[in-house]
Amino acid sequence: MIPKRLAKNDIGTFPGQTGGRTGGKLREYIEAIALALLLALFIRTFVVQAFKIPSPSMVPTLLVGDHILVNKFLYGTKIPFSDKRILPVREPERGDVIVFRFPGDRKVDFIKRCMAVGGETIEIREKQVFINGEPIEDPHAYFTDVRGGYVVPRDNFGPVTVPEGKLFMMGDNRDNSNDSRYWGFVDLADIKGKTIVIYWSWDKYRKWPRFGRIGDGIE
Repeated sequence: MIPKRLAKNDIGTFPGQTGGRTGGKLREYIEAIALALLLALFIRTFVVQAFKIPSPSMVPTLLVGDHILVNKFLYGTKIPFSDKRILPVREPERGDVIVFRFPGDRKVDFIKRCMAVGGETIEIREKQVFINGEPIEDPHAYFTDVRGGYVVPRDNFGPVTVPEGKLFMMGDNRDNSNDSRYWGFVDLADIKGKTIVIYWSWDKYRKWPRFGRIGDGIE
């Protein structure tokens, strides 16, 4: 019996060949990779995102070379291609360390600590922060210039009232931070999320990981 000849466009295998099986495995790998990429994109967009600290403005809370994770749903999930947020767990509060788009260039991400929210009046007198006329506890503030001769607006600022829907942000490294004292308020729509944890830290001067910082929560 003469075997039937396969047409040029027929798809099949002869005994001992594995072409179809190989094609199926390849398709499975492609589908798995595509699913993993979609899941990673979803997580990055709506759940958590990684950032690297490039400057010393948040010393000693965050050091240059710290890699951090940011909670992106705490203040509400952002609807893609808009500034609207839905299902917020809570609003930003004083003391939160927040990543946001820099008002001077919204393509650049900044990280600072929230010092006042909408409706509050903030003032700085000789480095001491006052909210609504009362001095506040400021345990994260770090100063390198203690010579006196206080500088405006770095050491003496305000009073100013924060508009509703805005935040007043400051770096913990108060004498070396470019923040709301110089460029104004941050819009709630520009917030990316609240910092959670340091998942990796690299000391570029020693060329060595800071193992003791890995896993530290950010207060």
